[in-house]
Amino acid sequence: MDTLLHLLQQHGLLLVFLAVLAEQLGAPLPSLPLLMLVGGRAAHDPWFGLQALLLAALAATLANSLWFWAGRRWGRQVLSTLCRISLSPDLCVRRNETSFARRGGLTLVLAKFLPGLSILAAPLAGAMGMPAARFMRLNGAGTLLWGATGLGLGALFHRQIEQLLSGLAQLGQQALLMLAGLVAAYLLWRLLRRLHEQFALRGTRSIGPTELAALQQQYQAAPVLLDVRAPLPGQARIPSAQGLDLGALDPALLQRWPVEAEFVTYCACPHDVSAAKAARWLQQQGRRARVLRGGIEGWQRAGLALEEAA
Repeated sequence: MDTLLHLLQQHGLLLVFLAVLAEQLGAPLPSLPLLMLVGGRAAHDPWFGLQALLLAALAATLANSLWFWAGRRWGRQVLSTLCRISLSPDLCVRRNETSFARRGGLTLVLAKFLPGLSILAAPLAGAMGMPAARFMRLNGAGTLLWGATGLGLGALFHRQIEQLLSGLAQLGQQALLMLAGLVAAYLLWRLLRRLHEQFALRGTRSIGPTELAALQQQYQAAPVLLDVRAPLPGQARIPSAQGLDLGALDPALLQRWPVEAEFVTYCACPHDVSAAKAARWLQQQGRRARVLRGGIEGWQRAGLALEEAA
């Protein structure tokens, strides 16, 4: 534990830069606790706190800018990659889409405070075609607010933080083992939750893009196509698709369709998890439902047309 305290004393600024850079690049470890520890020292050395804030902002801006341009260049393929890194592929794309649909650019200001939003806000902004200058302004404001909050909390509770560090120092190696155990437990919990949700959705029936396109040509057999993505301005969809909000599922919604209707759900997320959740809910309501394999990206790869959402 003395080694850790020595590192904070001698290399606190470097640790802040590296921790924030790693988190914003996709490492599933929060850097806010480190900012609070550094903020405890900033209570006695405001210049040190200002340096920490500027370095945290620089690290976050570098990482966020990289993902912004990656989103601009490769679109939603980057989102799928980042979701796998984040250990939360089930919700991360849909949460970011929903946040952008409801809050617009304000999402970039709030993203770093909201688990599951921070890592994807920048590439999603790039994929949506947000102007680079606007992205830099909003993301910069959010980064400074987030960094100042962490450092400010550390400065506000610096006495309690100093007591905590003093107690940990007395524990020696046991303190390091406790910290390592907490980190391992956190990662294990995230991984187990992911595996549990994937297992729960396993076995959901699916249909390929070309098979679905053929069914759409048959009036009697054409399924009801449900788009479970959050509605975004200018977002294209599969022809005849209707929106379904996963955050507001209500059996009363099904009254608009015949009882014998078959449903096909699709999304734009890794492993079609959001679409599988919608299909599972429909099945629980006694309806027939399948998932479009590969989602809207699979539809596009098959060379099938899209239309502008109404």
